[in-house]
Amino acid sequence: MQTTASESQVHIRHSQDNFEAPDFYQIDDLLGNEHKLIRDAVRTFVKKEISPIIEEYAQRAEFPKHMVRKFGEIGAFGPTIPTEYGGGGLDQIAYGLIMQEIERGDSGMRSTVSVQSSLVMYPIYAFGSEEQRRKYLPGLASGELLGCFGLTEADYGSNPSGMKTHFTDEGDHYLLNGSKMWISNSPYADLAVVWAKNENGRVKGLVVERGMEGFSTPEIHNKWSLRASVTGELVFDNVRVPKANLLPGADGLRGPMQCLDSARYGIAWGAVGAAMDCYDSARRYALERIQFDRPIAGFQLVQKKLAEMLTEITKAQLLCWRLGVLKNEGKATTAQISLAKRNNVEMALNIAREARQIHGGMGITGEYPIMRHMMNLESVVTYEGTHDIHLLILGNEITGIPAFK
Repeated sequence: MQTTASESQVHIRHSQDNFEAPDFYQIDDLLGNEHKLIRDAVRTFVKKEISPIIEEYAQRAEFPKHMVRKFGEIGAFGPTIPTEYGGGGLDQIAYGLIMQEIERGDSGMRSTVSVQSSLVMYPIYAFGSEEQRRKYLPGLASGELLGCFGLTEADYGSNPSGMKTHFTDEGDHYLLNGSKMWISNSPYADLAVVWAKNENGRVKGLVVERGMEGFSTPEIHNKWSLRASVTGELVFDNVRVPKANLLPGADGLRGPMQCLDSARYGIAWGAVGAAMDCYDSARRYALERIQFDRPIAGFQLVQKKLAEMLTEITKAQLLCWRLGVLKNEGKATTAQISLAKRNNVEMALNIAREARQIHGGMGITGEYPIMRHMMNLESVVTYEGTHDIHLLILGNEITGIPAFK
């Protein structure tokens, strides 16, 4: 594949992160000053800390472990957790904006942050004892500790109620057996919030710490997606878990489902960030790439692609903002969150594909973020509830008939 002089010039211009966020409907006017300050601070952080390194780490399929402490330093972990436990004490729109900006940098980096915040810190805060909150949350907030969330199993993904992982009461401790699959952060996690059935078949949450005998976290290799994120298994072979590590406030699948609602909400915002990055890159490239003696941005088909990208991003931005308002008011439902997650991830995938076409051959290279976003989003459209499962959640809400049972 030959590189023309004009392509080389475009590459030079794109060597720095000059991202400019689209805001066609002046949604900034709906945000408070604190929201915009937080958003802009994280955007600056992404440009400084993530953009310069992410392509190299993704190419090597390596997790940038040093980012964990950096995320802690900027307050990206547990931003909605009260400050007395090390969190940020922020509202849901602030959380969403943080996820948007981090995923604009990379979906894998956002996965690391949202797992820590929504799937580890949130259940410890919402369902844990005061002792558990004070023991774990400050270290998780600072990035001193990294956590993961164990729900999915090899044979039970969309149907978590069928999980086989279980524990028995052994008097002074619990004995945990089973395994979990597709677990973000697990190979480096210091602790795992694990969902397992007790002798009565009730789903409970347990905090399992690295170093407990019989607990291992093998890494999953050869991923084409989320290559800068680390993914693994959780294996429990007669793990003795102290009774103090049971989350007392969680009983049944309601607990992990509440965690997933929080994570899906963050994903809805995050996908907008990935879409914005693809759109911004495509717009810049189209203005600089010369064919037939003019920028390709001057051709009708390219303008059609850009106009449709901006339209879909704007709709998704408004969807996120309204959902954030509802979540702040305690009114956001699971079905509303499913609608936003499903719509926004599909939107981002479509935009990544159209942006790749605008970039032509250059779009498949690591000189631009397009293929990395596209491959990452193929995981995002599946995890935390697949595209089709979210469709059925909405169908159930509309008709009252659960099609997945």
